[in-house]
Amino acid sequence: MQKPYHESWEKFLKSEFSKQYFVELSKFLSEQYADRTIYPPKSQVFSAFRTNLDDIKVVILGQDPYHGPRQAHGLAFSVREGIDTPPSLVNMYKEIETDLGIPVPPSGNLQRWADQGVLLLNNVLTVEAHQAGSHRGHGWEMFTEATIRYLSDNRKHLVFLLWGRDARSKASLIDQSKHLILEAPHPSPLSAYSGFFGCKHFSKTNEYLAAHDLPEIVW
Repeated sequence: MQKPYHESWEKFLKSEFSKQYFVELSKFLSEQYADRTIYPPKSQVFSAFRTNLDDIKVVILGQDPYHGPRQAHGLAFSVREGIDTPPSLVNMYKEIETDLGIPVPPSGNLQRWADQGVLLLNNVLTVEAHQAGSHRGHGWEMFTEATIRYLSDNRKHLVFLLWGRDARSKASLIDQSKHLILEAPHPSPLSAYSGFFGCKHFSKTNEYLAAHDLPEIVW
């Protein structure tokens, strides 16, 4: 049976899976998936970790998965093919168009970013249908913070895009002498006009990557 994550993450994930907080989280998730509708499907919870650890160049932090039918598939801000592009991602596309002149694509599936080394990581990796934030406070936050620390400690020249209060609170976990941190308000319609639009994070990311002889992201 194929593992739901890339083998390069094996050491880190096995270490976290054995910790008490994750044992308790796993029990909670088993109960939730047994008698409720939970997103994303079990097989896609760790989709972000299918990107080779050694290929990661950019980390984008989201909040929790979309809670509508067929939307979430394990990548932050991304939706499956054929699903309407959500408002926050629409605003991300608008900023990319303004920043880099790239036309807004018809699809909200960001697998193409993940394939280029963009880790699309949510702060919480699961959610109950139609219940936003329902799986917060059960251990996922500890897992995400451990992931960020691991990336900061074991890689160099990563770009961390921290949008919104929850994501920006993670800045202290990152070694700023080795990595670039770009912060802005969240791209949601409620806050995009307070500083997300015009942040030019997509061009700044590519400028940093190019300066360190790394391939730029085709946004």
